[in-house]
Amino acid sequence: MNLNVHLALLFSLPFHAFGAIEPTCKPLEKFNLYGIHKDGDVIIGGLFPIHFSVTAPQLANAFLTDRFNFRTFRWLQMMIFTIEEINKDQELLPNITLGYSIYDNCRKVPQAVRTAVTLLNGVDDLFDNDKCTGSPPISAIIGAARSTHSMIIGRIAGLFSIPVVSYSSSCPCLSDKREFPSFFRTIPSDSFQAKAMAQLVKHFGWTWIGSIATQDDYGQYLVQSFNKQVQEYGACLAFTEAIPKINSQQKILKIVDTIKKSTAKVIVLFAGVGDIIALADEIVRHNITDRQWIASETWSTAAMLATKENFGSFGGTIGFAFRKGEIPGFREFLLKVRPSSPPGNGLINRFWEELFGCALNAPDVTSGHTSTNTLSKPVCTGQEDLEKINTIYTDVSQLRVTYNVYKAVYALAHSLHSLLLCENDKGPFADKTCANNLNFEPWQLLHYLKEVKFTNRLGEKVYFDENGDPIASYDIMNWQMDANGSVNILNVGLFDASAALGQELLINEKTISWIGQQKQVPHSVCSESCLPGTRKAAKKEQPICCFDCLQCADGEISNQTDSVQCLKCPIDYWSNQGRDQCVLKEVEFLSFEGTLGIILASVALIGACITICVFAIFLHYRNTPIVRANNMELSFLLLGSLVLCFLCSLFYIGRPSLWSCVLRHTVFGVSFALCISCILGKTIVVLMAFSATLPNNNMMKYFGPLQQTASVLACTILQVIICVIWLITSPPFPTKNTEHQKAKVILECNVGSVAAFCCVLGYIGLLASVSFVLAFLARKLPDNFNEAKFITFSMLIFCAVWITFIPAYISSPGKYTVAVEVFAILSSSFGLIACNFAPKCYVILLRPEENTKKHLMGNKISVIVPSIKVISGYTLWISICVTDRRSDCNCNSAMIYFGLGLYSALHVGKTSQGAGNQVICRTI
Repeated sequence: MNLNVHLALLFSLPFHAFGAIEPTCKPLEKFNLYGIHKDGDVIIGGLFPIHFSVTAPQLANAFLTDRFNFRTFRWLQMMIFTIEEINKDQELLPNITLGYSIYDNCRKVPQAVRTAVTLLNGVDDLFDNDKCTGSPPISAIIGAARSTHSMIIGRIAGLFSIPVVSYSSSCPCLSDKREFPSFFRTIPSDSFQAKAMAQLVKHFGWTWIGSIATQDDYGQYLVQSFNKQVQEYGACLAFTEAIPKINSQQKILKIVDTIKKSTAKVIVLFAGVGDIIALADEIVRHNITDRQWIASETWSTAAMLATKENFGSFGGTIGFAFRKGEIPGFREFLLKVRPSSPPGNGLINRFWEELFGCALNAPDVTSGHTSTNTLSKPVCTGQEDLEKINTIYTDVSQLRVTYNVYKAVYALAHSLHSLLLCENDKGPFADKTCANNLNFEPWQLLHYLKEVKFTNRLGEKVYFDENGDPIASYDIMNWQMDANGSVNILNVGLFDASAALGQELLINEKTISWIGQQKQVPHSVCSESCLPGTRKAAKKEQPICCFDCLQCADGEISNQTDSVQCLKCPIDYWSNQGRDQCVLKEVEFLSFEGTLGIILASVALIGACITICVFAIFLHYRNTPIVRANNMELSFLLLGSLVLCFLCSLFYIGRPSLWSCVLRHTVFGVSFALCISCILGKTIVVLMAFSATLPNNNMMKYFGPLQQTASVLACTILQVIICVIWLITSPPFPTKNTEHQKAKVILECNVGSVAAFCCVLGYIGLLASVSFVLAFLARKLPDNFNEAKFITFSMLIFCAVWITFIPAYISSPGKYTVAVEVFAILSSSFGLIACNFAPKCYVILLRPEENTKKHLMGNKISVIVPSIKVISGYTLWISICVTDRRSDCNCNSAMIYFGLGLYSALHVGKTSQGAGNQVICRTI
């Protein structure tokens, strides 16, 4: 408002507001306005939007209206009814008559400004303003309906402390007492309605919502507040559209197109009834029937929208409405309304003509309603029966805004009553004075209005808080169709802002009828909920409500719907197949109860038993040539070590413990070191025996049975020392391996010192390598039973097993790692006993005829290699001499003749059997 207009308004306001100068009244401008007036001791102004729209022609001071609003006209009638009821009350305001001056401000801001100026100045073209007569100055104002209009009136009235009590303006901005110091209202602020709607959305789990609001203070504030709160609840907005204040078919079609294209099934609409009509018509015309509408209080109970024609698109609408009241005698009062001829009551005549579709004999010339259409209508008698017309005007079942008008008038009446009851020297003003009865100032009435508190005839307490607002409370309404095809607006719940936190919203869901008359709650989400076991992953450039559902990774779970992230399971737990709970990891180790463990343990015991049997056979046949010729002491020591090799594999089976971990590695290292040392000793004996080819070569006397045993023990003790150092510095210990297989806890033995473990294996490998090389060099030494050949094969098997063991060990998972190690131990042990003792046992048990001196001396000479058996005989006898402790065996002579025989065989190609026989010890 510019400065000139502001000053004009100031000078045109009632001069009694200044309380000093006797005014000389001059009208600011004459307006042609619809109104209803009645004189009284105290005049209360009223503003109501009776018409839906206003069309401004070329003449600025003439307004043509269309579409009469019977609902808001009922509001106006409630103000008149309440004032008349108060005037009849002998206890409230006795001897005081209230009057009223009520105007139709339509729904347009220019018209609202004109009615406000007219109301506050008492200027009316129906009275003689030159003599300063006409409508008396008002003491307070009931209205306006729309927040934008109330802001205009509130700013002007607030300058002079004239009380304004609105029955329908809900903008939270009006609670600002610095800007609107004299504004009050009997309906809750929209901040509560936005909160209530957001809680409703949260209650039904809607996360994908469209919002539409009028392009004014009411709609924009409410939609912004609602949008903010639903986003705090985790919901998202699919779209937000604004209904223009100036009717635009193009904009309406754009909104309808947005609704059709959107996947949001729930739409919140903040708008007055008049603003919705054009949009509702287009929605019905486009047959949009799959949207759930959420209504603001301005249209949730609008009977003109809740029709059978609109029900296909708007059926099931759920919304908020002001608490209703049943006013006794009000319907009878409505039916008594009749057109009248006194000037200033043209609004009632307009109502009558619109209701019955006729024209009165003498239309009000001040109404501006003198079109050709009016003149062509039938003539009204003025006696038409209102009861025969079924309109919203006579429907008193949903008195909500109407009830707020009732409370607003009574609030002013009680405030005025308190003002008149004031006693001198007890007053609230300066020097404890009171107001001057009927000549009171508006700011004095304002003081009492702030303090008013009473219980009305319906039992409801009425009072205002420090912001001029009442206690917020809403009914929750639902549009339903009965069996007769009539649309009913039923109460299905309540929102009470004074209730405990979290209990403000009470809804009876069983009584709600949703879109399409369904009983199931509509589903409105951008993306379907992510089930437990998955997490939400936001889509690029999309709201947070639009997401993909990704399954949780191994070892992670989500046990709630729509989890934002997956939770890692504790170290001993793992995610189940559904990824919705953590379960104890499977504990894996090579168990005696498992099939694999039973097999390996059985094989180990069988191997140990076989070895013991071989030991028993050798012990029983210890005096036979083949046993005595095979280094008997080392053979028994080798068999004992092989028993340990078989049995040490049992330490690898079963649940790992500190002792089993220590024993499995140390016993393995020592037993195999002892075993390979025995084989190495036997190999050296063979080579040493065949190397004694020259006369007077007494080398074998330094490598007798005692020396052989001592060398084996020396090699073994070195391994024992390595193991002792290992156990002292960093011994093996049981551990849980959760890295190799995430879903399992593998119980295994940690070797502790890797370097010590490598030394143990390396030492065994060194002994095996030396034995293999020496045996390989001696593999072709001739005899009937060449020991070196079998040692070569045994070492070949041993080395092959442990070389192939390395990649198999690395690639085997879980318990199979230990199984591979056990298999390597068993297979290498079986290889050693098979190659070294199976041929001997075969001869001893199955071919005893070959276990003789004669056979071992080579009675049969090969045609191809005639000297091999002779040399084999010498070899065998040399071995017998080395291992035999009898003093009558001339080993030196035997070795000399062996050397001669070897030379003859290699260079001459022939030898004599008799020559060999001459050096055979007779005692064998």
